Amino acid sequence: MVGKKVKSLLNSVVWLTGVIVSLAVGFAMIGETLTIPWLDAIGASIVTIIAGWIVIITTLLSAALAILKQ
Repeated sequence: MVGKKVKSLLNSVVWLTGVIVSLAVGFAMIGETLTIPWLDAIGASIVTIIAGWIVIITTLLSAALAILKQ
């Protein structure tokens, strides 16, 4: 019984950590703090910004769906 509770808590912590890291990466890409060097070298930083928005939108969408599933 206790094992299931610990496993459930650990799964929740890991899931929340993943959401936080994904959002941090997405926002860093949008703010151009985190870039893709070879894209940046050719002046295509807009691709990194678009990828950042995709990361943020899909993370928020999956988080909302996971919460609604509960």
